[in-house]
Amino acid sequence: MECCWREIEGKQDHDPIFVDMMKSSSRCLYVPGPVIVGAGPSGLATAACLKEKGVPSVILERSNCVASLWQLKTYDRLRLHLPKQFCELPLMGFPGDFPTYPSKQQFVDYLEAYAGKFGIRPRFNETVSQAEYDRTVGFWRVRSVGVKGKATEYVCRWLVVATGENAEAMLPEVEAMGEFGGDVRHTSSYKSGREFGGKRVLVVGCGNSGMEVCLDLCCHNAKPSLVVRDTVHVLPQEMLGISTFGLSMWLLKWLPLRLVDRFLLIVSRLMLGDTARFGLVRPKLGPLELKNLSGKTPVLDVGTLAKIKSGDIKVRPSIKSLKRHAVEFIDGKTEKFDAIILATGYKSNVPSWLKEQEMFSEKDGYPRRPFPNGWKGECGLYAVGFTKRGLLGVVAIPLYRATTG
Repeated sequence: MECCWREIEGKQDHDPIFVDMMKSSSRCLYVPGPVIVGAGPSGLATAACLKEKGVPSVILERSNCVASLWQLKTYDRLRLHLPKQFCELPLMGFPGDFPTYPSKQQFVDYLEAYAGKFGIRPRFNETVSQAEYDRTVGFWRVRSVGVKGKATEYVCRWLVVATGENAEAMLPEVEAMGEFGGDVRHTSSYKSGREFGGKRVLVVGCGNSGMEVCLDLCCHNAKPSLVVRDTVHVLPQEMLGISTFGLSMWLLKWLPLRLVDRFLLIVSRLMLGDTARFGLVRPKLGPLELKNLSGKTPVLDVGTLAKIKSGDIKVRPSIKSLKRHAVEFIDGKTEKFDAIILATGYKSNVPSWLKEQEMFSEKDGYPRRPFPNGWKGECGLYAVGFTKRGLLGVVAIPLYRATTG
């Protein structure tokens, strides 16, 4: 490895093109290792695994903290939906006294402790505006903008994209959105139902976030309604006394996927009843098969379904248009609401800054090659955290192989 660094440093010192490139920017830094974009779980895990192998790296993070999605854009009552053993990062487990499903703050504390243990110090408030491979010198040029617009260019041989699947809020196109006049916000700006007490709130989106926000609103005496725009699998969080996910993983060791799906649906029907009676129609594909094919995650119920059954949460069809403090649905009915919460998910922002068209799709910002083959591109380009498997997919690729020849 030392020979590798000496080779790079030699090129830096004696290649006139490289020297000119370093002088071309007001602030240009050479990195003798990978540049990692993003200080979420994937970026931290990658940096830790590299450091264990003696490979230095630099993490660029646009926010002022690690795991900014968790710290700045999640609601207060959030907990891990999967048991902690499926969500821990490489080389360091959760503390033994953490519950099976750690809270948001416990998970953040774990990630900060993880960064501290491995001496990971991201460069915060550095927004990557462009990353492009310079074939003339064989290096990546990563341009970032810091506080007060200060620009920096990082020059490196390897680039790791760790900005993840949830970089930007995804907002639906709704007719006459500006005419509503009330509070309209994405779940990334929702913290607690306290401020909505007594109000009529429409939650758009029936994934895990939408369902849990509805439950949170109920707990704070709001009057929530839930827009269900598509079919959805709702499963109990636990079956037979253990986590549904853990049970699924164990069964898959012995049974084919479709048989496991059938088992999950039978037990769910016994425990939850026919969800279609309450407006939650199941897809034709089973929950695990659908997850594998589309990345769509089943909802793990933490109490929302009981509120739907009791009528505390109303289920509504898709929105046709908005009016002044009112919503018209596709079934022709119109109802008044004080606020709208958009639980419509997130998207990748990679196409906005990575000037590369081979590895990542410009359409959705994911690697073109599906999991598990989308982790490595050309010219020292790597991706982590784009598996459509949430925290379970945060597995740091052993990049040291690329850097050790």
